[in-house]
Amino acid sequence: MDTFENTPIEAQTENVNFETRLDLSALLESVTRIKQELATVIVGQEKMIDQLLAAILSNGHVLLEGVPGVAKTITAKLLSKTLALQFNRIQFTPDLMPSDILGTSVFDLSKSAFEFKKGPIFSNFILIDEINRAPAKTQAALFEVMEERQITIDGKTYVLDTPFLVIATQNPIEQEGTYRLPEAQLDRFLFKININYPNLEEEIAIIQRENALQDRNKLESVQQIIAQSDILNYQSLVKQIRIEPNLIEYIAKIVLNSRENAFLYLGASPRASIAILNASKAFAALRGRDFVSPEDIKEAAIPVLQHRVVVSPEREMEGITSAEIIKQIVDTVEIPR
Repeated sequence: MDTFENTPIEAQTENVNFETRLDLSALLESVTRIKQELATVIVGQEKMIDQLLAAILSNGHVLLEGVPGVAKTITAKLLSKTLALQFNRIQFTPDLMPSDILGTSVFDLSKSAFEFKKGPIFSNFILIDEINRAPAKTQAALFEVMEERQITIDGKTYVLDTPFLVIATQNPIEQEGTYRLPEAQLDRFLFKININYPNLEEEIAIIQRENALQDRNKLESVQQIIAQSDILNYQSLVKQIRIEPNLIEYIAKIVLNSRENAFLYLGASPRASIAILNASKAFAALRGRDFVSPEDIKEAAIPVLQHRVVVSPEREMEGITSAEIIKQIVDTVEIPR
């Protein structure tokens, strides 16, 4: 991995002079302010925050995976506070029914007719806590809404307000009372983000910050940064970012290699190719560029692909992860010049 990829986004653009076709100044200013707000509570996790912002700009959903206590839920809550979006949190449990999420038809005696009562999914920003605790029937209720941003109930279709973003969390360690997400549902998530433990310095900073809070609510100081109309404008702007034909071919070769790789039982679908395209545009925008570079594609590849491929049983028994295989694929596919 070269030095450029490991350099923070702000540092990569600090000493680079170029003229952009698109005006990204408002977007970059908003991103900087959001990061400043999150940094008042969240210690470290810069990579996760960049990926969450890229997902918002790409209008994609995110699956956060990590052990309890690594700030999955609070990060999603804080991020929602910086956005002028309607926010709902849904705690998934084994007894949760699809109607608890989508809504249900209730008979109105005064009108002698059924009336649809909307569920908590009718919102702009949805936090689903412990998504793998609900049974398959309830998980399947999310298929249509996550992909098509609409819900069909009793033969009637309800279109959700835009933007519509889902951030789901799951614990990779606990097995009792959990249900594995099917591949079809995993494919609905733009990113799967693995959150690791903080290092020693970050751990000390977390303890010191919590000690300094006393009895104050850590969420109270976070300010709203972006209006709903601004988010839609930024998403439209990101779609206009240029990508050269040879880089489109580069994306296709990475995805094709995942289907032909002996270490993988299941490769990525064309939906994954489109996801890499959209995510790489978002990473380019976060770096202040109106064009996609190979580094943007590399940065998007692992969070986009790691949950869409299935490691062969032999390699899984050896402890090889999908992220390691994808990194190897990206490193072997020739970068276009």
